[in-house]
Amino acid sequence: MSIKVFDTKEVQDLLKAAANLGGQEGSARTKQITHRLLGDLFKAIDDLDMTPDEIWAGVTYFNKLGQDGEAALLAAGLGLEKFLDIRMDAEDREADIHGGTPRTIEGPLYVAGATVRDGVSKIDVNPDEDAGPLIIRGTVTGPDGKPVANAVIECWHANSKGFYSHFDPTGAQSDFNLRGAVKTGADGKYEFRTLMPVGYGCPPHGATQQLLNTLARHGNRPAHVHFFATSENHRKLTTQINIEGDPLIWDDFAYATREELVPHVVEKTGGSALGLKDDAYKEIEFDIQLTPLVQGKDNQLVHRPRVAVAA
Repeated sequence: MSIKVFDTKEVQDLLKAAANLGGQEGSARTKQITHRLLGDLFKAIDDLDMTPDEIWAGVTYFNKLGQDGEAALLAAGLGLEKFLDIRMDAEDREADIHGGTPRTIEGPLYVAGATVRDGVSKIDVNPDEDAGPLIIRGTVTGPDGKPVANAVIECWHANSKGFYSHFDPTGAQSDFNLRGAVKTGADGKYEFRTLMPVGYGCPPHGATQQLLNTLARHGNRPAHVHFFATSENHRKLTTQINIEGDPLIWDDFAYATREELVPHVVEKTGGSALGLKDDAYKEIEFDIQLTPLVQGKDNQLVHRPRVAVAA
C-alpha cells in the first residue's frame, strides 16, 4: 500500500513504549539499541511495503534459526562478523596502530579448554585416511619484531569430511581432535602437527542454508585453519589462514579471506621422524605479529558465548 505510517505520532509513541524509553529502571544502553533497531525494522516494513505474510514468515524463520542453533553461523554468512572486522580495522587506523597479522573472523566452532603444550602440539587425535599430514609452524613477534615468549597460540580446524570435533554430526571424532594450544618459549616459536583440512558447507537443511538458497548463494568455505594468539603484553589476535590452492579462497561465503592470510604450502619429507602418519608431508610457515595494548588494555577481547570443555 502507498500509505506510510512510520512517522505518525501513534507509531513513534509505540516505539518509545516498546523500548521503555520513559522508564527509570532497566539498561539505558539496551533501551537505546532496542529503540533504534525496532525503529529501523518498522521503517523498513513501511518503505518496502512488507506484507503480514512476509513478516510472519520472518518470525517463523527466526524460530527455526534458534532451534537449529545457527545464529552465529548466519552472522558469518551475512557478513556481520566481517563488518565488525572492518570497523576494528578502521579503529586501528584512527588510533595510528599499524602492522601486525591481519585479523579475520572467529566463526562459531571454537571450543575452549585444549591442553596447552610447550612449543609443539600434535593435535590429530583420530586417524583420518583421507587427510595427509600437515605441520603449521611459525614465530610470534611483537611490534618491534622481537620474539614473544609465553604467548599462547590456539588452533582448530575441520577434518577431511569438513566436520569439527565437538560439532561432528557423525560422532566420529574424539574431544579436541584437530584442536590444540601451544605456549611459546624465548624464541617465540610454535608448531602444530596435524592433518590437512578441507572446507565445509552449512548444514544443508539448516536455517542458514535455507536463507542462502533463497538469495541464490552457496554456503561453502575454503579449507582453513583458525587461530587465537594471546599474550600478556599484547592485544589478542583472532585470525585464520586459508589453504593455498583451494578454489573457494576468494569465494568464501563467510568473507574471511585476506590476501596476507594465504601462506605458501611446501612439500617436505622426514615426517616419520616427527611422529607423522607418513614420511611425506606438507608444511605451512605462518608467522604471527602481535600489536600493542591500547593505554594498557586489550581492546580486541570479544565476549561471546563459546563452548568450553575440560581436556
